[in-house]
Amino acid sequence: MLKRCIPVLAFAIMFLSSTAQQVTNKAERVNWFQDLAFGMFIHWNVDVPLGVVISHSLAGASDEYVERYMKELPTFFNPKKFDPDEWATLARLAGMKYVVFTAKHHSGFCMFNTKTTNFNVMNTPFKRDVTKEIIDAFRKQGIAIGIYFSPEDFSVLFKQKIPIGRLQLPNQYPVNNPELMDHDKKQLKELLNNYGKIDILFIDGPGDGLREFAWQQNPDLVITRDLMNTPEQEIPDRPIPRPWEACYTMGTDWQYKPTNDPHKSGTEIINMLVEIRSKGGNFLMNVGPKPDGEIQIEQQDRLREVALWNFVNREAIY
Repeated sequence: MLKRCIPVLAFAIMFLSSTAQQVTNKAERVNWFQDLAFGMFIHWNVDVPLGVVISHSLAGASDEYVERYMKELPTFFNPKKFDPDEWATLARLAGMKYVVFTAKHHSGFCMFNTKTTNFNVMNTPFKRDVTKEIIDAFRKQGIAIGIYFSPEDFSVLFKQKIPIGRLQLPNQYPVNNPELMDHDKKQLKELLNNYGKIDILFIDGPGDGLREFAWQQNPDLVITRDLMNTPEQEIPDRPIPRPWEACYTMGTDWQYKPTNDPHKSGTEIINMLVEIRSKGGNFLMNVGPKPDGEIQIEQQDRLREVALWNFVNREAIY
């Protein structure tokens, strides 16, 4: 009787192991991520022609404004100088080992070819999948690929006649909104299956139900925000005994700002990189490309300053 039970028990253990739901990042993948050290954050979306803070102008806006945002703004997106190979070359030169691109910000506009909504980059005069082109360009440079994804989707909330706001109501959370959850999952499935292996997922919002779904698509995926400390515009006073990532802008805003925007100096950025690494963190430095697709000259200059320092002192960071 005992001999008969052993194979059954072994099969049961194997079955349970194979069906157990992943609930956290794999330890070896977290170590890999920490070794990347320095990454490029790219905020670029449909509202870049206005030079506004990305997506946030929709929170609390009138229905008339939201309608104009969603119907008119896509007609202005046509970045004729977009060259992701130049972006990727500049990132590699600066010593950046990974990139995180805003595939979907809070507005719900998708910078990728999606079947889930017409509110996407293929329905603009540009008609190109910029997410794919960015991924391909950075991958060619040996840079790890990260996707920024907002579970909050103002376009879905607007369609549902739910007030647009930053998580002020229960039904603004996907876990409490089945239609929003289904919408997000379909988009994550596209992003994690249609563009080769994605290494990093930056979930900027409530990830309950989405983290587990993402790991089903790719168990090696490293989820940063939503599972790690990812402070914005600040460095902790002392080392943190767990993985963390500092997210910084070069100027004052995440997306392109056309007014006279003061930028950090190259020396400031280098000092920040050294301090963050000395405290065990990763440094995700943002660029905000212009409406025409070029990275601002001020930001190019800062990255080239970092590039020179990195070329001489790389062993101090890696």
